[in-house]
Amino acid sequence: MIDLTIAPDDLRIAFACADTDEARSARLRLAHRYGNSPFDEADVIVALGGDGFLLETLHRAIRQDPFSPKPVYGMNRGSVGFLLNTFREEDLPQRIAQAQRVTLHPLRMDATRVNGETVEALGINEVSLLRETRQAAKLKISIDGVVRLEELICDGVLVATPAGSTAYNLSAHGPIVPLGAGILPLTPISAFRPRRWRGALLPHRARITIDILENVKRPVSAVADSTEVREVIRVEIAEQRKVALTLLFDPELNLEERILKEQFTP
Repeated sequence: MIDLTIAPDDLRIAFACADTDEARSARLRLAHRYGNSPFDEADVIVALGGDGFLLETLHRAIRQDPFSPKPVYGMNRGSVGFLLNTFREEDLPQRIAQAQRVTLHPLRMDATRVNGETVEALGINEVSLLRETRQAAKLKISIDGVVRLEELICDGVLVATPAGSTAYNLSAHGPIVPLGAGILPLTPISAFRPRRWRGALLPHRARITIDILENVKRPVSAVADSTEVREVIRVEIAEQRKVALTLLFDPELNLEERILKEQFTP
């Protein structure tokens, strides 16, 4: 969290940029204008790129300090920029000091592979299971230890965070979830059987277990943001409340308002 007693001009900013000419050029200009603190000494991280790079920066902040990651203020030097502020070089410390804070909790994925290995990863947007071959996946879904769906034949399934509900989840026809709703959408990807199942809305404290049936014939991979684990036989997903990420937004670009507005976009 940014110390509110620090004057805007005294903020120590670390600039991170995507691997594009536009983002690198912006980083050079901003660093020259405001200085560029080392990542571990900064009060705030400014991410220059698109939504994908912002997610990378948030993961980097978690790795640097898992239980008190540095706040991140993103500026769009990419394409979509749903989670980013408008790029502008002027008055950056003042914008950061006046920014609204949004707290995000990622999903924790525990994926068990065929060989018994368990891989842990965090998903800020979503955790998704995807078929690896031409064969549809066959999955069993349990919520808090109770089997809710004995068999789902599909291309895959995903669990999204509210912040990630406008990303892959929305493309898979899942619902957009307001940030403060306390809900996680569970959304099928091209469900074949049961054909009419459109997913579920779960309490954010739910523990989701997905078992892969016929895993040899129908191999499945699990993905938490950019971390992919192949040939899984079981995936457990739960919100990681111990990790609290802080995203900073200009007041006129409030994330809650963006998510609400997205529900009325044709």
